[in-house]
Amino acid sequence: MKNRCKTDLSDEQWRLIEPLIPPAKPGGRPRKTDMRDVVNGCRYMLRTGCQWELLPLDFPPKSTVYEYFSTWSKDGTFERILHVLRDMVRVDAGRSTEPSAAIVDSQSVKTAVPAIEKGYDGAKKIKGRKRHLATDILGLVLAVVVHSAAISERAGAKLLLRRLKPLFSSIKIFFGDGGYSGEPLKQWVSDLFNALLKIVKRPRKKFQIVKFRWVVERTFGWLNSQRRLSKDYEYLPRNSEAWIKFAAINTMTRRLRPG
Repeated sequence: MKNRCKTDLSDEQWRLIEPLIPPAKPGGRPRKTDMRDVVNGCRYMLRTGCQWELLPLDFPPKSTVYEYFSTWSKDGTFERILHVLRDMVRVDAGRSTEPSAAIVDSQSVKTAVPAIEKGYDGAKKIKGRKRHLATDILGLVLAVVVHSAAISERAGAKLLLRRLKPLFSSIKIFFGDGGYSGEPLKQWVSDLFNALLKIVKRPRKKFQIVKFRWVVERTFGWLNSQRRLSKDYEYLPRNSEAWIKFAAINTMTRRLRPG
């Protein structure tokens, strides 16, 4: 198979992804669609930010690509691929698969289409949604929640950490910015995780790279390089989360060494 455009998976990258794609359901017609073409179609959508109707004809029909994307966002496929590749990257970096520290941050983005669960972030002056991320110290996404921008940092952090708890009970310390300050949230984190929430504030009146905070900010930078994530184009928050997970998957396929 030859690459059709720059967004296509290389052979090495496809070897990482292929075993993690769900098999065809038993019964019914045999699967005829090439799953590599479907993944490449999603990668094209993510990178270019085009509408589904404008997906080039070289890929499977847009309805087919969307159907698989929607199914994988609902059945946990993106989550499973993210988990497997994240473990591989951590092992490749000489670390345990179970992180002991996480960094939490959020990003408010405008919604570009009619969407549910959107609101106004008074601090950022943005009407739309918030992307709440937890990453490890390598910047790998551990969990993501997309919610209304009207929800505060502290309330959003609780939504995020409740989702993180079943996945990673090994975390003993969380790092966050001043938006997460306050004893009630620190106590809540201690009760839920038996972990410490450490607030890392940026120095005033001077530029300085802040330890740990730059890690999650770099991850947001990786996400912003994908045009589909320049705004929130999704009607459902679930699909917004799926695109973020898919972007994280693409980043990890580039970090893993061939073979």
